[in-house]
Amino acid sequence: MAPSPPAPADGSGGDGRRPVPAPAPRHPRWRLIVVGAVLVGAFGFLLAKGLGSSLDYFETVDQAVHAKVMLGTKTFRLEGLVVPGTVHRSPSGVNFVAAGSKDRVHVINTGNPPELFQPDIPVVVVGHFVGDTFVSNQIIVDHSSQYVAKYPNRVKAPNGSTR
Repeated sequence: MAPSPPAPADGSGGDGRRPVPAPAPRHPRWRLIVVGAVLVGAFGFLLAKGLGSSLDYFETVDQAVHAKVMLGTKTFRLEGLVVPGTVHRSPSGVNFVAAGSKDRVHVINTGNPPELFQPDIPVVVVGHFVGDTFVSNQIIVDHSSQYVAKYPNRVKAPNGSTR
């Protein structure tokens, strides 16, 4: 068998065609960075939304009245004392006045109030302002002795005594 002729110096392989260069290796690193950034951003967004909507805070009646413009129609928790003589039950719920140390807010609540709901106790209502009225869909009654221990001097009865 005869030896094959040497390849031409031009790299054509002897048939006149140039060799096709091997494709450059693909670097998926940039794709991983972009996908990672999108996932981190989405996770951060969901975490911020979840924590922002589940923060457990409330405004006292006095704080809410003074910040009513800033609060707008945003849902929040309002803490106050149920004023005796203002509780009126209706087929859709209960209406009453919640008092702070200086201010009062008319509350319209839809739904059944808890069994412990009564005049002259501290409550937290969940809802938002519609004009000067606080429209609520949930009333939370905290056991008085536990509440006072947790928030001493926070809610005072109309006669000035601490609850």
